[in-house]
Amino acid sequence: MAREFTSVGVVGLGTMGAGIVEVFARNGIDVVAVEISAAALERGRVTLTGSTDRAVAKGKLAEADRDALLSRVNFQVGLDALHSVDLVIEAVPEHLDLKQRIFAELDRVCKPEAILATNTSSLSVTEISVATTRPNQVIGIHFFNPAPVMKLVEVVRTVVTSAEVVADVEALCERLGKVDVTINDRAGFIANALLFGYLNHAVSMFESRYATREDIDAAMKLGCGLPMGPLALMDLIGLDTAYEILDTMYRRGGRDRRHAPVPLIKQMVTAGLLGRKSGRGFYTYERAGSPVVVPDEQTPVASESALADGARGIAKVGVVGSGTMATGIIEVFAKAGYEVVSVTRGAEKSAKVFESVKTSLNKGVVRGKLSEADRDAALGRINWSATLEHLADVDLVVEAVVEELSVKKALFASLDEICKPGVVLATTTSSLPVIDVAMATQRPADVVGLHFFNPAPIMPLIEVVQTIRTSAETTTTAKAVCATLGKTGVVCGDRSGFIVNALLFPYLNDAVKMLEASYSTADDIDYAMKLGCGYPMGPFELLDVVGLDVSLAIQRELYLELREPGFAPAPLLEHLVTAGYLGRKSGRGFRDHTRR
Repeated sequence: MAREFTSVGVVGLGTMGAGIVEVFARNGIDVVAVEISAAALERGRVTLTGSTDRAVAKGKLAEADRDALLSRVNFQVGLDALHSVDLVIEAVPEHLDLKQRIFAELDRVCKPEAILATNTSSLSVTEISVATTRPNQVIGIHFFNPAPVMKLVEVVRTVVTSAEVVADVEALCERLGKVDVTINDRAGFIANALLFGYLNHAVSMFESRYATREDIDAAMKLGCGLPMGPLALMDLIGLDTAYEILDTMYRRGGRDRRHAPVPLIKQMVTAGLLGRKSGRGFYTYERAGSPVVVPDEQTPVASESALADGARGIAKVGVVGSGTMATGIIEVFAKAGYEVVSVTRGAEKSAKVFESVKTSLNKGVVRGKLSEADRDAALGRINWSATLEHLADVDLVVEAVVEELSVKKALFASLDEICKPGVVLATTTSSLPVIDVAMATQRPADVVGLHFFNPAPIMPLIEVVQTIRTSAETTTTAKAVCATLGKTGVVCGDRSGFIVNALLFPYLNDAVKMLEASYSTADDIDYAMKLGCGYPMGPFELLDVVGLDVSLAIQRELYLELREPGFAPAPLLEHLVTAGYLGRKSGRGFRDHTRR
């Protein structure tokens, strides 16, 4: 039988500590809430009451339940007040020496059978535990912010944590309505180990001016369905906290360069630009602590007229290709009012593309998203062809053929001969260098990447990829076209992976390495990222959907271009692809899909 916890102590009443107090008190457990001073104690009390009052205002908590919750909390100054509790959770700032001092004192104060827990997100639980004479009763209980809302708890055991303590804490998490994943004491645990490499990489993109903060954040929200962009998330976490976590992970996690904090982070921390809590970080906020972003000197100015900014007029668009992406792009342009010329390699393929577009538009009518008249008008705007010569008078060509550089270069050389001067030539490549395609023409200034996401009619993002030869006019035109399509165009340089894949796939690769090292299971890693970070899919779910072969090819391209050792494809990923385990499309990947 698991131990019954009737009273717990929480040390540190910042945002996280106050949230943990609320979690326990909501579930009928008496809490001794401890701070270092009366002033800090009052701030903690205000944080707790503010949170519960908001819950009442939103109808998520009855007034009587709030009053009962608050009555269970005993606010005290000093650790001596914890002498009779069954469990203590420490939630003070991420400094090892501070936590060790607190645990040494808790060891003296608390009753012999009490469990001592740390909410650390990155420090060694083992190093904290050895400050006590009872390291077998020390464990990590890592809640996620905001603790009352987030469902995940990482239960972190050391090599000496007793099995009974682990079982007791797991049962407690269940009582609290949380989903726990139990793991060993390793830098970053699951969620932070996967999250912070990605966040650091995003900051390096911004630091190098590869893309703007708005475009980086929009790309990851719209391209991956994430609840927040990485730079906005850094501001929420706090840049000082993020720096400490990255620095700790770098020192404890084998000195992986990708966890070495990007210099800009330290500079911003030194300058007091800590994110939301200071009123300014990557973005500027209405006031300290406010989530409301206000314009600053980096905020892009919305232009009332793209044409006034130098965009070319686009009325007629050619789309080359007959696959899923080409079909979706044809539909997108036709629905947006453009005249479209679809070019395939024969009448049979054109007929197939026509049927696919018609079927998709019919689905829109059935779902009430499109009228029959609009469907018919869209189909009426499409001209079907099997010859590139019919692109002689278009204003924009979008290429969506097979991802082979030689094929694309040959096509662009032909387009260069056929198309009129001033036409914008765009490639939808997701991985090949756009400059190689551009240099197959005599007009590289007119060549740009327009990376649509699949399915093109639904996904709201387009990456506008400019090479070092792309003219400003061409980029502006491409952005204007994205806007008329109802899409968000994000501008980036011609580098492997662009924004989304360059940030997404190393994170997926890190998850595979974590599984390969037997640190955790695929299920627990997926739970951690969905419940702890709000991701719509866990990394292994996503890998099976994307296809392990596709993922491996993208990861190889990233590694070959950037030469970052941490980007080397995980051997397990390579072995699964070699074995034919490609994900859902083959029936088996990281999971067996034939039994579902």
